[in-house]
Amino acid sequence: MRKALTALAITGVALLSTATPALAHNVLVSSDPAKDASVATGPSQVKLTFDQYVQNADVNQIAVTGPNGGQWAEGPVKVENNVVSAPLRALGPAGKYTVGYRILSADGHAVTGEIPFTLTTAGTGTPASVDAARSGGTGQPAGAAQPSSGGGVPIWVWIAGAVVLLAIGLTVALRTGGTKEKGQ
Repeated sequence: MRKALTALAITGVALLSTATPALAHNVLVSSDPAKDASVATGPSQVKLTFDQYVQNADVNQIAVTGPNGGQWAEGPVKVENNVVSAPLRALGPAGKYTVGYRILSADGHAVTGEIPFTLTTAGTGTPASVDAARSGGTGQPAGAAQPSSGGGVPIWVWIAGAVVLLAIGLTVALRTGGTKEKGQ
């Protein structure tokens, strides 16, 4: 019995110590434009760098809202390992712009955030049309079916399955371990 409990304790510590980094949500490390930056010329794209791999899924979104509520992101969101980017239209009026994002983190959970920046010199661009803004710049209406891309099974599902199997194995081992009867 003591050996089984020791083995269980060692297995539990090993499982939890190796799983901890995998259970953490992605964290934004840097952005271009940077948070609270003042820029004279509007960038041609938004680039977000995270601390871990970002799953390439249809739910990844980047939106850029201008001072008058106009949408400035145009085109599909691109994911390369831990960098997510989206092209921008030429920016228009000077003022505060907000980059809003939603990505599917390495552990399968959605991570959202906002990054404000200020355009100090007015540009010549115009915001995207309402339909283009709703479709995420893909050119399809917001309700249109889009091809799905398999993002894989989140890591927490595998960890939960391993814990359940460990518990079942320990239960079976303890129940069938048998006790010695007197006289044998």
